[in-house]
Amino acid sequence: MNGGFATADGTARYRDRFPALRDAGHFRQFQNVPGAGQLWLSSVGLGTYLGEPDSASDAGYVKAIIAALRLGINVLDTAINYRHQRSERNIGSALQSLIATGEISRDEVLVCTKAGYLSFDGEVPADPRAYFRREYIESGILDPAEVAGGMHCMSPIYLAEQIERSRKNLVLETIDVFYIHNPETQLGEIARREFRSRISRAFTMLEKAVARNIIRFYGMATWNGFRVPSQKQEFLNLGELVEIAKENAGDDHHFRFIQLPFSLAMPEAFALKNQSDNGKAVSTLELADQAGIAVVGSASLSQGRLTSNLPEAVHKLLAMNSEAETAIQFARSAPGLAVALVGMGREEHVKANVQVAEHQLASKEQWQKLFQESNPKAL
Repeated sequence: MNGGFATADGTARYRDRFPALRDAGHFRQFQNVPGAGQLWLSSVGLGTYLGEPDSASDAGYVKAIIAALRLGINVLDTAINYRHQRSERNIGSALQSLIATGEISRDEVLVCTKAGYLSFDGEVPADPRAYFRREYIESGILDPAEVAGGMHCMSPIYLAEQIERSRKNLVLETIDVFYIHNPETQLGEIARREFRSRISRAFTMLEKAVARNIIRFYGMATWNGFRVPSQKQEFLNLGELVEIAKENAGDDHHFRFIQLPFSLAMPEAFALKNQSDNGKAVSTLELADQAGIAVVGSASLSQGRLTSNLPEAVHKLLAMNSEAETAIQFARSAPGLAVALVGMGREEHVKANVQVAEHQLASKEQWQKLFQESNPKAL
């Protein structure tokens, strides 16, 4: 497996190979994130969620990932359950190819993955229930009592086993960022007290994984948890999660990343003040900044729904060449957002989307004006 991990020197070296993108502000550091703040990350990252679990999609993803790394994108995002582990393997294959030829060094790229959902291996088996029983329950990896909704588990044993599978799929000794995937799923079945206990046990294991150099940082990749009002069942209290991390590892904890949808259609991380900072209502982006956590936005194009019919006011303010570029520009320009992820399963998608990086980010004043004139929450 490829040794190493993303470093300050490596990501700066990568940035400097793209002077035009560098000068346009495409690569950014987040100094408030201990341990990770020195990394230079591309404002647009490549996501691998969509696509069929077949060889044609595999080939498309490998080409897209190689193109992205060659064109100035050094943040790759996946999950073990994406396309039944195929997306992880596609990233592993693409990285192997470029590292072998010397085009890319391991320390130049931030690789992120997730686990929590039960995952098949390559394809849906003829008897899914028998597969899970044989693969996970009979082996002692999975306790049925800790599975929520028949599909989600975040016990330390299960997550540790999934990390090992991901390392093999990615052909990496060290995963840069490992997320617990949609932990709010558990809140549909268990009380918050038990949820806190499960999170604490998971964080304890993940800190040990950091100490063993298996992962560098950990976090939570969510869908609803950080986007809903605090009274909702699936709400995730970011301040409480930071407390749990500190209880396990003090101020030097490695809970330093969260992921959530952020787009013109889902701007709640900025617009909704559902978190609390010493009694003051703040947004998730504001609290993350105070807590030293990098925020990665997913679904920047809302799975393709933001590539047409955007309000004219948005076009006018952001002045981009296409509606897709406008949506990506909105997301990557959000104050406090580290990276805007865009699903790119084909080389031509990469070439089109990376053109956004040639433009300066929208200014904070220009970006905030969108909420006054175009009301993104209505999209």
